[in-house]
Amino acid sequence: MAPLPRPALSVDNLTVAFGEKIIQQGVSFTVAAGSIFAVMGGSGSGKSTLLQAMIGLLAPTAGTIRVGEEDYWAASEERRAQIDRGFGVLFQSGAMWTAMTVTENVALPLRMLTTLSGPAIDTLARVKLALVGLAGSGDLMPAALSGGMTKRAGLARALALDPAILFLDEPSSGLDPMTARRLDDLILDLREGFQVTIVLVSHDLPSLFDVCDDGVFLDGDTHTAIAHGAPKSLRDECEHPTVRAFMHRERAPADAAAPEATTGRPS
Repeated sequence: MAPLPRPALSVDNLTVAFGEKIIQQGVSFTVAAGSIFAVMGGSGSGKSTLLQAMIGLLAPTAGTIRVGEEDYWAASEERRAQIDRGFGVLFQSGAMWTAMTVTENVALPLRMLTTLSGPAIDTLARVKLALVGLAGSGDLMPAALSGGMTKRAGLARALALDPAILFLDEPSSGLDPMTARRLDDLILDLREGFQVTIVLVSHDLPSLFDVCDDGVFLDGDTHTAIAHGAPKSLRDECEHPTVRAFMHRERAPADAAAPEATTGRPS
């Protein structure tokens, strides 16, 4: 039997909250190196809040997040900053600085976190833009970009430092189906070409089914993870009514929170 891949990231018994308001609690999962891992759930289930804890923007109330073998939140602030350099993040809005050109936006992490010369940084930024299909768009201002182009520009910036783990927050949100499909294809190409591990936060079913190898399903009613598995497996095999309703775009039964957590594969 082939050895199991080493985890790129693991979450153990995690609780995230804002003050006394618990968003998610007791969440555990492992993201295998080189995989595309989905964080799924309906609106308001805490997907983006969990992402904030994973990328260092929100300290968890309890539990651990390990990057490789290292406990991220137990590390010093200086060490966390070093670990962060191995992360690339695409925020849902694209988060482009409107007063900078597209190339300047992509170059920003390189200017802040490397000692490369200005010309080298400009060249690398344009290479990253070409990688996501935006060659020739670097001199545009963000306001001139379409929704799909903005997501690609944000992805180019997320790739600026050649991250080991790429976090994508609702990458296909607001995109038409064809543009979303092209972005899905790009995500798959990046995984294959760069062997990058990808954590994808989404409720977009076509994208989840097309690109993700594994995942966790967060429930906003019980404030915990109620299913684990590849999105297609959860669609076809999971018996939890909330998960089934989500995966088949149905209305969840009123008592859907009653069943215990399950998986889309044998335990």
